[in-house]
Amino acid sequence: MSSLSLTFFATTAPRVLVPSSSSNPKLSPPSYSFSATTARRHSTAVSFRSGARRTSATCPCASFSSFNVRAMAKMVQDRESTVSSSSASDKQNKKMLNIEVNHSRTFLDVRSEQDLLSGIGREVEAGRLPSNLATGMEELYHNYKNAVFQSGNSRADEIVLSNMAVAFDRVLLDIEEPFTFSSYHKSMREPFDYYMFGQNYIRPLVDFRSSYVGNVSLFFEMEEKLNQGHNIVLISNHQTEADPAIIALLLESTNPHVAENLTYIAGDRVITDPLCKPFSMGRNLICVYSKKHMLDVPELIEMKRKSNTRSLKEMALLLRGGSQIIWIAPSGGRDRPDPVTGEWYPAPFDTSSIDNMRRLAEHSGIPGHIYPLALLCHDIMPPPPQVEREVGEKRVISFHGAGLSVAPEISFADIITASKNPEEAKEVYTQAFYNSVTEQYNVLKSAIHGKQGLKASIPSVSLSQPWGD
Repeated sequence: MSSLSLTFFATTAPRVLVPSSSSNPKLSPPSYSFSATTARRHSTAVSFRSGARRTSATCPCASFSSFNVRAMAKMVQDRESTVSSSSASDKQNKKMLNIEVNHSRTFLDVRSEQDLLSGIGREVEAGRLPSNLATGMEELYHNYKNAVFQSGNSRADEIVLSNMAVAFDRVLLDIEEPFTFSSYHKSMREPFDYYMFGQNYIRPLVDFRSSYVGNVSLFFEMEEKLNQGHNIVLISNHQTEADPAIIALLLESTNPHVAENLTYIAGDRVITDPLCKPFSMGRNLICVYSKKHMLDVPELIEMKRKSNTRSLKEMALLLRGGSQIIWIAPSGGRDRPDPVTGEWYPAPFDTSSIDNMRRLAEHSGIPGHIYPLALLCHDIMPPPPQVEREVGEKRVISFHGAGLSVAPEISFADIITASKNPEEAKEVYTQAFYNSVTEQYNVLKSAIHGKQGLKASIPSVSLSQPWGD
């Protein structure tokens, strides 16, 4: 079995974090050990990224990861001596590295839960951490801890401490040096790999034994089209803040290119909430203001509209370049349960959102393909019952199975041929996507909540657990 090599704040001759795995994923998750090599005289590259694809045939639940936080702190110290003499041509990376090595090490030095929680208090007393954010961090810690312990992993305490220490370190860094997202944000893989950070944080929350992927062969079809320079658009429902990580986790063993290169149409909440920002920094994003929050502050309406116009232009430029895969939730927000029955279902799709996306793809001059995608993962991190105006929602977290399914692409040309007029065709097109997503969602629901497993498959939705193949 090939191992996954990760480097953190690496020089040209990096320190490598190598996960060791056990044949029993519930008893012994991988822990990261460090092998130090002699740094070359001129160290330039700075990264914490995957050096090899994970090709293990074992269940990804075996890949619970825990950072050695003290070793991480030591590496930050080691980098201090090289920053001034670095000959890196990338000024942005050098700037980020300087920020990294100069910020507080409060959460990098923790050895226990007490250290972690008292560190929050010290940062509040020092005036570096707002008290309301500190309360949210403590709440997040306890909720995350409870969820990971639900997995039954024998090293859950280590996983929780290390993952939360890194998460809090990232939150504090952004408080000290706030990061501003551009209309098009490219996943930040160096000097710190925010993508892998997000994957490692969410992985312990997914019960892969009761998780499923529908029609996995279509994801291979997508990869072939991307390799040919075509564009792919995924019309999807949206359930949690963790959707991008969960999608990537369910695809990483079979379709890592899709997992890592997806671009998400993201609302402003995930790029402004202090507890969300570090996770968003690891994703490719087109940043927009959701219709649900467009009118929240009247003085900002015009600014938001102009920002959305810039985002549309960025998306058009991306699509013209080809080989793009873009995820959009035309509901404009997360699914929520029926207030009476408590049943979850995909929120209705907005016709104009799907039509705008279709026209952007068509006008790019590049062949495009639009697929309906269903996602079921609300148990892991459900949204508040109601849409909230204020940023800073309570995070309820659980260990649970998740599901992802895709259906064949839907052609607008086929629909408009059978319709009486273009406006009717747009409505029919939107309904076709919604019906497909709902059908796939119900299959995933039967498999996960109904505990039917693979037997929940139907002719149009073939479920599998590709990480166990």
